[in-house]
Amino acid sequence: MATLGTIALSQIKPFSAFANSLDGEVLFTLDALPYEFKALEPHIDALTMEIHHDRHHKGYVDNLNKLCAKEGIQEKSLEVILSKVGSYSVGVKNNAGGHYNHTLFWKMMKANGGGLPTGAANDAINANFGTFEQFKTKFIETAKGRFGSGWAWLVANDGKLNIGSTANQENPLMDVSELKGTPILCLDVWEHAYYLKYQNKRADYIDAWFNTINWDTVNAQLKLAK
Repeated sequence: MATLGTIALSQIKPFSAFANSLDGEVLFTLDALPYEFKALEPHIDALTMEIHHDRHHKGYVDNLNKLCAKEGIQEKSLEVILSKVGSYSVGVKNNAGGHYNHTLFWKMMKANGGGLPTGAANDAINANFGTFEQFKTKFIETAKGRFGSGWAWLVANDGKLNIGSTANQENPLMDVSELKGTPILCLDVWEHAYYLKYQNKRADYIDAWFNTINWDTVNAQLKLAK
């Protein structure tokens, strides 16, 4: 069975499972990383992973819970909230996006990851971009070119794969996003994702991150897109 780090793909909970009902209020929860903080070293250091997950991601979850209670949002599906996030406050958009994006991002990486794509991911990348190297070049250019904070994405839309980026915590599932599609691969290019180790050298971080990619997750997302 294909695995996601040390977790079987069959055990991955849908994003809607991160929401539970408590005393009539929507409660979103933060799951532990599917690997140790140090698992991605030397590419991403343990302290960055700890701060990124336990402080930044937790902050998005905590803020989202408070905003849902304040604004009377009862929707338990994170995907549904994202699909109509334009009708909510900017705070809900930022924090719901932050929760979704990071939850997916952790699963996109694993210890001893990287290398060439496998299975359906390999076939789809070659079909849409010619070669893996051509895909990698375009993805890196997109990630480097995102001005300020944001994310780089590989998305599936209408049977095709596209590369694009979003600002801040927006993502391709949002009704307000110019980039649309099912997320297949994502990379966090906020400075807090890399600054402790790479300082202002975003390009070095992006290159190193390719050594952490979990192609099993990419294949799972491709299957979901179909």
